[in-house]
Amino acid sequence: MIVFVINKHGEVLMPCSNRKARILLKDEKAKIVNYKPFTIQLLYGSTGYKQETRLGVDTGSKHIGIAITSANIVLAKGQIDLRQDVKQLLETRKIMRRGRRNRLRYRKVRFLNRKRPEGWLPPSVQSRVDNTVNWINKFYRLLPKCSLTIEVAKFDIQKIENPEIEGTDYQQGTMYDYRNRVAYLIARENCKCQYCKESYKKGDGWKLHHIWGKSKDRPQDWALLHESCHKELHSKCQEKLLQNKKSKSYKESTFMSIIRKRLFTLFLNASFTYGNITFQDRCVLRLDKSHYNDAIAISGIKSIKNNLDDVFLIKQFRKKKRSLHEATARKGRKIKNTESKRNSKNTKEQSGIFLNDCVRILGRLGFVSGFTSGGCYVKDVFDKYIQISSKSYKQINTSLIEVISHNNNWQFISHLKEGDFLPEVG
Repeated sequence: MIVFVINKHGEVLMPCSNRKARILLKDEKAKIVNYKPFTIQLLYGSTGYKQETRLGVDTGSKHIGIAITSANIVLAKGQIDLRQDVKQLLETRKIMRRGRRNRLRYRKVRFLNRKRPEGWLPPSVQSRVDNTVNWINKFYRLLPKCSLTIEVAKFDIQKIENPEIEGTDYQQGTMYDYRNRVAYLIARENCKCQYCKESYKKGDGWKLHHIWGKSKDRPQDWALLHESCHKELHSKCQEKLLQNKKSKSYKESTFMSIIRKRLFTLFLNASFTYGNITFQDRCVLRLDKSHYNDAIAISGIKSIKNNLDDVFLIKQFRKKKRSLHEATARKGRKIKNTESKRNSKNTKEQSGIFLNDCVRILGRLGFVSGFTSGGCYVKDVFDKYIQISSKSYKQINTSLIEVISHNNNWQFISHLKEGDFLPEVG
């Protein structure tokens, strides 16, 4: 991944290579000001030649694609994974609290004692919105002469409801009707054919099928099929097979509607696009389907001369774990449990190693996810345990661990290969 550079006076310059950054740091001509993303500041005067850069952002409720391009070169690309466990944890907390209140004391009923402020969002949604905005700002502020383009939805719902909408009624550019509908179905059906239940096949495109005929042209009457499956369906006269199946609902649309309004307000100078346009641009660039490749197409690059194989992955980690030792109160307790201690597996530090530290074990980079009485658990950025091959258990002795750096609640790996990612659909 590239290294971001700011000059002596704090102004952003063009990013440089890792080799150039190492030379500057070794010669004491620069200092490190941030590790994630890696940023250096020059200690000497520089003319600061700046090129135009572009930042493409593929927003989503689970993953965010990021791509930085300049002219016909891809400078950096990667993916950000957002937390999906906030709602479940809040539900657990609510159950525990209600149980304690009913079990330990009686509280008089109070009415109208809570009022949600204007613009309130559920914590699970607010977390993802805040993190999306923060990462866009973080990359945008480190790039000179940057033009920002954001994909705010996989499809244009206004075009689906009113195919004749155009001009000022659109407010955010023009869309392609048929491609827009197919993009909607790809998202709704999780990129799977409703006839054969298989994912996307190379060389076999998608086809929109009207379950009840073209007389009923409504979203709930559409089906997503491979072109070959569509021909087979009609050749074998099996149209009734899909009439008894209920299509899936597209749950992400609510979140995307919320974040779209926030992004329109916060990034006034940004350009906004939709997934069906991204699909066509990505096909022109001959890129495979992934969040970071979508972001490359979103950035507005017309042709690619140099596309790095390195991909960065940023993932949020739940660092502060609640100790629910009071989930079941001990029977017969006369005084409050003020001296209760955390379980050894739920501590934040052991032998100088902290939760979520970046460590090296067996030649692999990982992150500390928990502790035992004599060691700790280490996971890679894809949430898989790193184990000693000759052992059946997952615990690793602290003497075998080399600490690379302390972390906050974000895991950042910058030198992954495209083959390390599972193919993304949707």
